[in-house]
Amino acid sequence: MKQMDGTADSPELVQLYKDFDANNMAPLWTQRDDLMPVTPTPQAIPFVWRWKALFDIAQRSGDLVPIGRGGERRAVGLTNPGLPGTGYATPTLWAAIQYLGGYETAPEHRHSQNAFRFVVEGEGVWTVVNGDPVAMRRGDLLLTPGWNFHGHHNDTANPMAWIDGLDIPFSSQMDVGFFEFGADRVTDEASPAVSRAERLWAYPGLRPLSQLDDKKSSPLSAYRWEATDAALTEQLKLEDEGFPATVSQGHAAIRFTNPTTGGDVMSTIRCEFHRFRAGASSAPRHEVGSSVWQVFEGSGTVVLGDEEHRLTTGDLFVVPSWVPWSIHADSQFDLFRFNDGPIMDRLNFSRTYIPEAAK
Repeated sequence: MKQMDGTADSPELVQLYKDFDANNMAPLWTQRDDLMPVTPTPQAIPFVWRWKALFDIAQRSGDLVPIGRGGERRAVGLTNPGLPGTGYATPTLWAAIQYLGGYETAPEHRHSQNAFRFVVEGEGVWTVVNGDPVAMRRGDLLLTPGWNFHGHHNDTANPMAWIDGLDIPFSSQMDVGFFEFGADRVTDEASPAVSRAERLWAYPGLRPLSQLDDKKSSPLSAYRWEATDAALTEQLKLEDEGFPATVSQGHAAIRFTNPTTGGDVMSTIRCEFHRFRAGASSAPRHEVGSSVWQVFEGSGTVVLGDEEHRLTTGDLFVVPSWVPWSIHADSQFDLFRFNDGPIMDRLNFSRTYIPEAAK
């Protein structure tokens, strides 16, 4: 061994390094670049999953793999190639396509991890959250915050697939996971058009006096596409009328919020929806934290780092921490996004850099 000035290490220094190893120690000066990089250097890589391929695999899983107690869900995780052996989309986020066949029921259970479902196509399934049946339809965001019992039942002969998002990787790293089985089917097999949670909470700007305590996760179990679509449409109309309403020219966006606090829908996951006019683009940006996007409708491109990817309905892509990204719309381009923003905000790690704005 030699020191930085080229001189040979003394026998005492050689012994010191051996003692580090023998006592499970690692000196900072040999690993500073790894422990304290100049900018984030994620192991996760930008990646795109094609909906057509995902749905085909999910459909074949439905033909071959039964659903029931033990395995619990026919959900197939999207594995980031930079995180082999984990089943994780990012170091903090788990994403999967879940498939439920005609007249199938996924039994109830609950877990510490926060979860949501987003439906890109189809209907006919009800997710039952703490005994409250919630209809799942195209464009809907459905919440299952941590430690809420939940199961799913399909009331039709037609299969249905959707994406699941959870904070499994973050929960695993923090060792906070608990799991408990519930009913072998679901506690309420009704199929109402409107859930009890919506009847109580789905009135913008209005809060029931019987529920004035702030809740850590949103008590509203369903955010319906009709409201999301209307909000985005009005933002673009206001832009046409000359009023400030959009993120940038031709780019409307909303964040789903907890009606009791105005904050994020869950303590570890942020959910958003973005709409780009045909021809609109977002400026390249770097963000601390990772995100997963799914195309809801339309076509366009995303630039991840130095690579451009064409996208169409259902395709998903992942943006690791500090990897620059930008989006361009060929047609009207609607995208759902979820990320680990609440974690980054609370830990004061959030940072965004937009090169154009810095000029």
